Amino acid sequence: MASVTVRGWALCTVSLLNFAFVFISGADFIRFISFRAIYHNITGETTLCQDSIPWSVALQDSSVLRSLVVDLGLLALFTTQHSLLSWSPVKQALQSVLGALNRTAYCFTTALALQIMMRYWQPVTSAPCLWSVRHAPWSIWFPLLCFSLHFLCWAIICSILMLVDYPELLGIKQVYYECLGLGDPLSHKSPHAQRFLSHLRHPVCLELGVVLWLLPALSLDRLLLAGTLSAYLALAHSLDKQDLAYLCIQINSKMQLLAEPHRGIADTTGRDNSSNHKEK
Repeated sequence: MASVTVRGWALCTVSLLNFAFVFISGADFIRFISFRAIYHNITGETTLCQDSIPWSVALQDSSVLRSLVVDLGLLALFTTQHSLLSWSPVKQALQSVLGALNRTAYCFTTALALQIMMRYWQPVTSAPCLWSVRHAPWSIWFPLLCFSLHFLCWAIICSILMLVDYPELLGIKQVYYECLGLGDPLSHKSPHAQRFLSHLRHPVCLELGVVLWLLPALSLDRLLLAGTLSAYLALAHSLDKQDLAYLCIQINSKMQLLAEPHRGIADTTGRDNSSNHKEK
């Protein structure tokens, strides 16, 4: 019994440490992919591009080409990790070795790949931008508009992740169920939920596309980042109408659940008012 308890505490500790690392990496990723590029425009530090350099000269610059090669290698590292560990033979092999920590290991390696990509990413500052909003008044208002829309998109993304069982997504529920002897949490879900999660774990295509492309200035390295991640997301998911219908049902049920306390309060208030009216 003691060994089981110690094992359970060890699994929970690893899972919680992984959650902290993934949370920090997610915050860093939001800053890296979204707000860093907008910050340059809001503060006037428009050093992302060199519009005075022609494209013919920029594409022959060794520093530009070297930066693009490094960035492409970092993107290849992330996409390879994300695809290889979700491949069925590799997933089954890791499941037999790691057990309940399989999903935790997947999330940890994903966060680690993101940290490496963000740490060693090479901005291309010796080439012109594909577009850049620099003339007043749009040089002030458009970055603020981008900031507002990015904030809204990240809020929607976080809300959707909560709706699709965030503890299971990060591997926390797998460890919890293992300690209680309940098996795999996916086995307790409906066939529609299992089908939905097998097609895509995080259905945030539209919001992520807005975050990737809606910027005051689009540099060459950002074009590589946005294009690669957009293509990977488009090729990786296989959602269909049944998945969309299931997601709509889940959203409606969550909204009704959130509205029930307010509805109960309103009903109680209505009954009290009716009783007071009868007494009068």
